[in-house]
Amino acid sequence: MDEVEKMTKEHYKRVREQRFLEFASKTLQDGDKAAENLDWESTFFVRHLPEPNIAEIPDLDDEYRRVMKQFAAELERLAERLLDLLCENLGLEKGYLTRAFRGSKGVPTFGTKVSSYPPCPRPDLVKGLRAHTDAGGIILLFQDDRVGGLQLLKDGEWVDVPPTRHSIVVNLGDQLEVITNGRYKSVLHRVVAQADGNRMSIASFYNPASDAVIFPAPALAEAAGGAYPRFVFEDYMKLYVRHKFEDKEPRFEAFKSMGSQTSNPIATA
Repeated sequence: MDEVEKMTKEHYKRVREQRFLEFASKTLQDGDKAAENLDWESTFFVRHLPEPNIAEIPDLDDEYRRVMKQFAAELERLAERLLDLLCENLGLEKGYLTRAFRGSKGVPTFGTKVSSYPPCPRPDLVKGLRAHTDAGGIILLFQDDRVGGLQLLKDGEWVDVPPTRHSIVVNLGDQLEVITNGRYKSVLHRVVAQADGNRMSIASFYNPASDAVIFPAPALAEAAGGAYPRFVFEDYMKLYVRHKFEDKEPRFEAFKSMGSQTSNPIATA
């Protein structure tokens, strides 16, 4: 974790900082309207599964690639252990959730979003990252141990998630809410831009395969009346990218109204 943090911060300073400062300067010059639907973050994405792309990402040195691959392998194992703990808590058969994620090829989708949230001279004007729930399954966040800003909504109040050294913050996405029929909820969260400090955020998303069919586990649906829809994860993502920063309930309702007419359903669980 120390190596990942050191190399990530060095990479931002060396490769991404100047680009971000140019973007930030233009955004602030354009005023309130331009900043309204933008996030004060510099990001790049790494795909680990089903096909890794870290070798194709420019500007990463070989040592950084090696460390990130090792880190991702550890997080993949952690995600699967956590999913089995959720199964135990829900009374589901061990492995049910990991199998539900695997689709026709037996492999989930797994990737990492590497973000930096530099100091913002106008935190009143620009959000670090606007409020949203995550679309996928289980999210493992390695965040800065000095600079805060992450908040989650609990009982109608925004609660700070404090920076903690050598820790992984676990978050749940929309797919687990559906599969557990609402027993677990996806968490609304945001990042508040900070006037001081550059916050590091490395979020790894263990998600269903693109063709995985997502639906409430039968044991949980029978007990609660089957409140959530059935859909193909790829179809959900197409809707999500257009409505990420809106309430999740209309996304679920949209698939309920479609009934069983999803594209090429493939049974996975």
